[in-house]
Amino acid sequence: MSLARGLNRRSRRASLIGLVAVVVWAAWWFSRADDPSPWTETEIEILRSLWISSLPPLAPDPSNTVADDPRAAKLGQQLFFDQRLSGNGLIACATCHQPQRRFTDGRVKGQAIGTSKRNTPSIVGTAYSPWLYWDGRRDSLWSQALSPLEDPNEHNGTRMQYVRLIATDPGYRTAYEGLFGSIPDLSNRSRFPSVATPVGDSRSNTAWLAMTAEDRELVNKIFVNIGKSIAAYERLLMPGPSRFDAYVKAVLDRNVKAQQEMFNNDELMGLRLFIGKANCTQCHNGPLFTNYEFHNTGIISFPGEVPDKGRVAGVRSVRSNPFNCLSAYNDDSAKDCAELRFARNGPELIGAMRTPSLRNLEGTSPYMHKGQMATTAEILDHYNRAPLAMIGHNETKPLKLSRRELKQLETFLKSLAAPLVTPTKWLEPPANINARLVTLVGSAR
Repeated sequence: MSLARGLNRRSRRASLIGLVAVVVWAAWWFSRADDPSPWTETEIEILRSLWISSLPPLAPDPSNTVADDPRAAKLGQQLFFDQRLSGNGLIACATCHQPQRRFTDGRVKGQAIGTSKRNTPSIVGTAYSPWLYWDGRRDSLWSQALSPLEDPNEHNGTRMQYVRLIATDPGYRTAYEGLFGSIPDLSNRSRFPSVATPVGDSRSNTAWLAMTAEDRELVNKIFVNIGKSIAAYERLLMPGPSRFDAYVKAVLDRNVKAQQEMFNNDELMGLRLFIGKANCTQCHNGPLFTNYEFHNTGIISFPGEVPDKGRVAGVRSVRSNPFNCLSAYNDDSAKDCAELRFARNGPELIGAMRTPSLRNLEGTSPYMHKGQMATTAEILDHYNRAPLAMIGHNETKPLKLSRRELKQLETFLKSLAAPLVTPTKWLEPPANINARLVTLVGSAR
């Protein structure tokens, strides 16, 4: 009996020691430096290409002569936050592009006078992109800025309404004429009807067509200059350096201690996966983590809606747009519109959407072109499975990553968060914009 008890005690002790060993091993496994090998020279060059300090200065926009004029940016800021640029006097650009949300709105789809067709993308850094909107249906910041103003689901105003606002508001008129020259008399409402706009209901179309070609051209020119002023403001909205960028600098400086201080093991492994096994840099490359191109990645359609045609429809739209690069409203007489002239087209673009930047994902959910995903974990799970596309062909292949690897990728992506480098004065409504808008923009929606 005594021998049996002794054996049992030794057996329990052995079991306990074994359990402790397993726990210690597991703790070591999950906390160890998974890959202590240094970065290769090839990997270092990839990291350098993603570093925000590799972002070149923003190139001039020859299509917009006031693109980099501080006076135009100031006027554009006023217009961006002004609710009078809407059919009901309650909607501004900042209604959906809220500065405190990295110029997104936190909604599945944009909500203004109505519900827009897609999710509100951030406009931070988009001045570098040759295409705007998820489907690239506009080819300049200024032409994009014009579209929501007349969209019935967004600002739902009329072209003549906006032009008359510029002409009758003393502050706007002075600022406008200082940039673009004098505004002619628009007081004759039979000649310049308030409902005149080339889109919308039949009454608006009739009023627009009843105007002379010269008067329509006059209105168009002022309308375009509104867009060019807003674009001058939006060119100032740029992402700042993140913890990832500090880590890359430490790598380039060969500062191992600083690297260890910047990134923990999971972030390090997530970065290795990002530029390696997960193949993320095939699309999310460059300092803004986007190739500015269009890809079908098999994102499921919005509930109750037919699949979105994406870029294949966007190409047709941008080519027919009266304010595209080839139009008379392009300030560049050379009209070297290579992007537009040689834009890809074909069945491979069915369902393809523009690659978004991965900087500052935190606080900008939900994600994807119709807000189909609420978290980065959902996105990574989608790419890990790479399901068949509902329309067109999914370009991605299953990643076959483990749960731990997916979590490491997610952890790394958080290191891309950072405040904008844009001075604070540009991120707030101008002092003379009404308090109602300040309250709207400053609140969580």
